[in-house]
Amino acid sequence: MKPDIAPSPEDAQRQARQWLLRLQDRDGEAWLAAFQAWLAADPQHARAYAEVDALWQASAAPAQRLAAEEGDALNAYLAQMDRPATRRAQGKHRRWSYPLASAACLLVTLWAGGWWSPGHWLTDLSADYVSAPGEVREIALADGSRLTLDADSAVAVSLEGEQRRVDLLRGAAFFAVKHLPTPFVVRAGEAEARVLGTEFEVRRLGEQTRVTVAEGRVAVRGNRAAGAPEVVLGAGERVGIDGARLGDAQPADAQATLAWRQGWLTFYRAPLGEVLERLGTYYPGRLVLLDNALAQRRVTGSFRSADPQAALDSLQSVVGFRQQALLGRFVLIR
Repeated sequence: MKPDIAPSPEDAQRQARQWLLRLQDRDGEAWLAAFQAWLAADPQHARAYAEVDALWQASAAPAQRLAAEEGDALNAYLAQMDRPATRRAQGKHRRWSYPLASAACLLVTLWAGGWWSPGHWLTDLSADYVSAPGEVREIALADGSRLTLDADSAVAVSLEGEQRRVDLLRGAAFFAVKHLPTPFVVRAGEAEARVLGTEFEVRRLGEQTRVTVAEGRVAVRGNRAAGAPEVVLGAGERVGIDGARLGDAQPADAQATLAWRQGWLTFYRAPLGEVLERLGTYYPGRLVLLDNALAQRRVTGSFRSADPQAALDSLQSVVGFRQQALLGRFVLIR
């Protein structure tokens, strides 16, 4: 007898999304018995479905707006997505019952790939400063320090107490810190950067955090726990933190890394997925990369952030992907 192999968390999430879509269908009640059996088959299934269902609830308000604006187009598009080529030829496909269900399901699908973040508005509620997509915002803090938010970023600031602290909730920020006896600390998830000098950038990219120093010194830890290892960066150095795992200090072209403050996005052998994620914070909509292999293609170049469509067209001519506009809000890339 072959041993049972537990599903991976990724498989459980994928199956949970499939069940969510089935249960929202007009014939969803016919799936209830099979759905209950799937839930009972593995504890991971129940956890994965609870997470997806929570996302569904969080998506209700934006889905309602999207459905009101794009209901007919969403139904047509999702019907095309749902049926294979052979079924399209036969004209057989599942029909979605309500535009709201279609919109929310599309948002769940986009969120699962990291292309849409329904929690941004929740993040913004706890932020002191937020920059909109396409906006670079300069802020003077009460202690005399300055910070510059890259597009689509958010921070919470606390300058009172035993330390001055900034929490980078999403995106990226450049800091020019006023020298005072009170320590200045920047947190991004579990990562923490403690200022020993003046000018540096902290950037969140999915589960990763990068710290790049332009001037002075910054001590970086991947975990805020007492006694956690740290790396001290000097000017022209950077370090990456993956989750809570702290990498090694690496040389960095700080001028190129920080060129976004002058309106340029500069990359050297960066994965296309990362390039599109950065470009997406300036794009008036969402860029959806559908090909994982394509995401790993390396890209070198500088692009004007003020014209993200021109940058996308330049990337297309070099890499050779296809663009497909959807609903005036999304661009599918494959």
